[in-house]
Amino acid sequence: MPSSPSRIGVVLFNLGGPETLDDVRPFLTNLFSDPEVIPLPSPLRQVLAWWIARRRAPIARGYYEQIGGGSPLRRFTAQQAAALEKMLAVNGDFKVVVAMRYWTPFTEDAVADLMTFRPDRLVLLPLYPQYSFATTRSSLGHFNAVWNTRARKAIPIATIAQWYDHPGYLGAMAERITDTFSQLPPGDGSPVHLVYSAHGIPLSLIRKGDPYQDQIEAETGLITARLPEWMNAPTRVHLGYQSRVGRTKWLEPSMESLLHELGRQGVTRVLVVPISFVSDHSETLYEIDILYRDLARAAGIAVFARMASLNDSPLFVRALADLVLTAR
Repeated sequence: MPSSPSRIGVVLFNLGGPETLDDVRPFLTNLFSDPEVIPLPSPLRQVLAWWIARRRAPIARGYYEQIGGGSPLRRFTAQQAAALEKMLAVNGDFKVVVAMRYWTPFTEDAVADLMTFRPDRLVLLPLYPQYSFATTRSSLGHFNAVWNTRARKAIPIATIAQWYDHPGYLGAMAERITDTFSQLPPGDGSPVHLVYSAHGIPLSLIRKGDPYQDQIEAETGLITARLPEWMNAPTRVHLGYQSRVGRTKWLEPSMESLLHELGRQGVTRVLVVPISFVSDHSETLYEIDILYRDLARAAGIAVFARMASLNDSPLFVRALADLVLTAR
C-alpha cells in the first residue's frame, strides 16, 4: 500500500508588535525579558524589564498613536502566511503558522496549531533575512524549547537560519527599489542617494560572534549590484543603523548622524531602503517615515522617500516558497 502524502508544517517567525495602545507596556516587558536582549540572570532581568517597560511605555505609546494606534505587523505577517500557504498548496499538504516572539500569536499558539495539524515534518523560517542572536537565535531557541516540551513524537525539522543572499529575495528587493525610484519627484534634479537602513544591535553582540553586521554589509552589495548602473554609483550608496536603545555602543553610523552628514554635503534627494524588515511596522512607519523625514528636512534634504517593505509582494512570497521547498 502506498504511503500517504507528507503533511508539512511551516513556521514563520517574527518579533510581533502591540496592536493597541494598551498592549505597549506588556509588549515591552516581554521584549526586555528575553535573555538574548538583556543577558542577565532571570530575577534581575525580570525586574529590569519591568522598569524599562514602565519608563519607555509612555514614549512608545506616543509613537504608536502617530501610526494609527498600534503595529500592523501581525496583519502583514498573516497576509504573508496566507499567500505562502496558497503558493505551496500545489506542492502538497502544507500548513503555515505564525510565531511571534513578544506578542500574539505567541510561539505557544503556533505550536498548538501545529499539534492540531499533526505534521510529518517541520520547516522553520524566521522572517529575518539576516541571522542575529537577538532575533533568529532567540525565536528558534524558544520554539524548540516549546516544541520539545509539547510534541508527541519526534519528526524531522529543517531550519532556515538566514537567507539574506537568496536570489529571489534579492530580486524582490531590487524590483521594489527600482519601482520606488521611478516614482520620486524630480526636486532640483540632483542625484538621488540610496540609503540602506538596518536595525542596529549592540557592538557587544558583534564581539561575541554575531554575524549580523557582516550579512547586512554583504546584502547591501548584493542588492545594489542588481540595480541599474545609473542607480548604484558607489558614492551615492550608504548604510546606516536605526533604533538604538540605551547608552551602550551600537553599530554605526546611526541613521541620525548619516542624514545630518548627507545634508552637510549638500545632498537634497534620498531614497531610504529598510533592509532588516520584510513588513512595515513602527520602525518604518514611525521611525523612518516621521522621525527621519523630519531630521532630513532639517538637514536640508528636500526629497525624502522610503521603499515600502516587501509585505506580501508576489516575488517575495515566491522566494519564501522556494526556501521552504528546498529546505533540508
